Amino acid sequence: MDAAFRMDPVALEALIAEDRVHGRLPIAVVATAGTTSTTSVDPLEAIAEICRREAVWLHVDAAYGGAAAICPEFRPLFDGMEAADSVVVNPHKWLFTPVDCSVLLVREAAALRNAFSLVPEYLRTDEEGVTNLMDYGIQLGRRFRALKLWMVIRAFGVSGLRDRIRLHCELAKELAAWVRAEPGFEVVAPVPFSVVCFRVVRGASGEGQDRVNEKVLAKVNAAGPVFLSHTKLGGRLVLRIAIGNLRTTRRHVEAAWELIRRAAATT
Repeated sequence: MDAAFRMDPVALEALIAEDRVHGRLPIAVVATAGTTSTTSVDPLEAIAEICRREAVWLHVDAAYGGAAAICPEFRPLFDGMEAADSVVVNPHKWLFTPVDCSVLLVREAAALRNAFSLVPEYLRTDEEGVTNLMDYGIQLGRRFRALKLWMVIRAFGVSGLRDRIRLHCELAKELAAWVRAEPGFEVVAPVPFSVVCFRVVRGASGEGQDRVNEKVLAKVNAAGPVFLSHTKLGGRLVLRIAIGNLRTTRRHVEAAWELIRRAAATT
């Protein structure tokens, strides 16, 4: 990774070359467009070029961040995703759809069918032009997940979904500015979307700093009004706020920040 927690294309090329030297066959690269941990976006155009040259399948994991691509101002962050062989987006993460609902887009549907299709005689039919989802994954039976996503899209429309995603991103940038301005805190990852990764840095270092942040996390979550999560970046524990709920407003983000400040002051 680079300093912004994005895949390094030079390292990717080196790993593919190393595999070939040792007689291994590289078959796929998984790039991320808005990682769940930090919301970093890998350099998709450079990665796609390597995958084309090396004849390697490119899958883009846009499970969290892909929803932001419906906003024109965020679309440049996803340049290169159109070259992927497959893309996943999870509407249950940031398109206000109840768990579980995951969308898989595949350039060559036949490749997916060839990988999964195993049809015994009793499942064969003479129908043409029918998409049998059993041919696109392990499950034979599936719930009608598409219906609830259709209802969300019909209810909000593209403009309504854009408005809410924009609001969440604006709130995240405002929160990041508060963190940067507060002595004893630091933002530790870029904030392109609606997730802020930060930590308390006062009075400790290394593992001691990790323990301070663990205590702050526990105090905030025990209080009840908000819920923080954490991740590890550069081997260090990092606090993480994800703004993605349909009803989250600036008032909620302010309350969360005040709780965090109080917890840090008493730790």
